Amino acid sequence: MEFKSLKNIESSFRQIRLFGIVFVAMCAVVVSVALVMVFNFVEKQREKIYVLDNGKSLMLALSQDMSQNRPAEAREHVRRFHELFFTLSPDKSAIEHNINRALILSDNSAYNYYSDFSEKGYYNRIISGNINQICQVDSVVCNFTNYPYTAVTYAKQKIIRQSNVTERSLITTCKLTNSSRSDDNPNGFIIEGFNILENKDISTIKR
Repeated sequence: MEFKSLKNIESSFRQIRLFGIVFVAMCAVVVSVALVMVFNFVEKQREKIYVLDNGKSLMLALSQDMSQNRPAEAREHVRRFHELFFTLSPDKSAIEHNINRALILSDNSAYNYYSDFSEKGYYNRIISGNINQICQVDSVVCNFTNYPYTAVTYAKQKIIRQSNVTERSLITTCKLTNSSRSDDNPNGFIIEGFNILENKDISTIKR
């Protein structure tokens, strides 16, 4: 009878120890899950930015990794350069204003083209002939596998005269390097090695 009691006590201790181990394991699992959830919550909160609108209302914005948006910014930088550099109106001050804004986005390779066009009287013919030139970028193909990045731009130019409208194809290449952001260069790129591969007439329509 005494041996049976000792056996029951030993069995009870084993059960208590087993229950204790299971309880500690469950507590560890609960704590681990809670820590993971708290970490995820903190990360999501760090992605939120609260912005004051003129010091009055509070607006919520979501932040994202800057590198995720670089391809879109690169294409927009190249697109903006082409629109400024190749869209011309018969106004000397307007031409100079747009060209200067475009040259901020690039290095001397674009300035060399500008100097060459000027020496050949290209801009003077635009002004004297009352010609409007519009550049429409169809696509910008960028390669981000190697730095500096490379970009190929496919665009069309419409040269609008009083007598006709000429459409020209425009294909250019360039390299993109990172630069500091500013009001004049919001995307933070500089175009290097700008080169015009093709610029020829496609069609002419009489007006």
